[in-house]
Amino acid sequence: MKIRCYEPKDEIGWLRCRVLSFLDTAYFDHVLREKEKYLHPSIELVAEEDNQIVGLIDIEYEKEPGTICSHKSQRSGMIWHVAVHPDYQCKGIARRLLNECIHLLKDKNIHRLEAWTRDDLFVNNWYENNDFVKRNTYYHVYMEGKEVESAVKSNLSNLIPITAFAHYVGDDPDEMRRRFKRVHECNMFERIINM
Repeated sequence: MKIRCYEPKDEIGWLRCRVLSFLDTAYFDHVLREKEKYLHPSIELVAEEDNQIVGLIDIEYEKEPGTICSHKSQRSGMIWHVAVHPDYQCKGIARRLLNECIHLLKDKNIHRLEAWTRDDLFVNNWYENNDFVKRNTYYHVYMEGKEVESAVKSNLSNLIPITAFAHYVGDDPDEMRRRFKRVHECNMFERIINM
């Protein structure tokens, strides 16, 4: 297996790897049709085996603190994507990708990494096993049908909301879980990489 920089010719393989790796997660419906491009500098790596993209990581990093991440006094990097093809999981690929990025980020004087993820236990465990600490939580709330009717109203005549997505930042997530079928905890993990 080879870890290398992402190249534009990798886009289809990158997209396939990401969507397949997300199928068994709380992000199962977050499908991208093209790879994101970043406004700030980034490190974008892929793991390749048998001419196939089997892993990926994208980290966008700051020139000035607080322009991407939540920390306002230290230059940080945001992990936007980390994924491993299901047929290649549990082989240390994600860790190798992360470690390579950390090595590159230290040379760029980046002090910390930030990542946001949902409540998949294996994903949260991966972050914790890779020296990340959970620092913040809010909730993603999905609504459909009658759930939307009870929570969202349109100010435009003849526009009827059918589905909705919202952030809940309140203190009673159990109330959200009683009202809506699909509620996900969204956790922010942090790792200090440069002191």
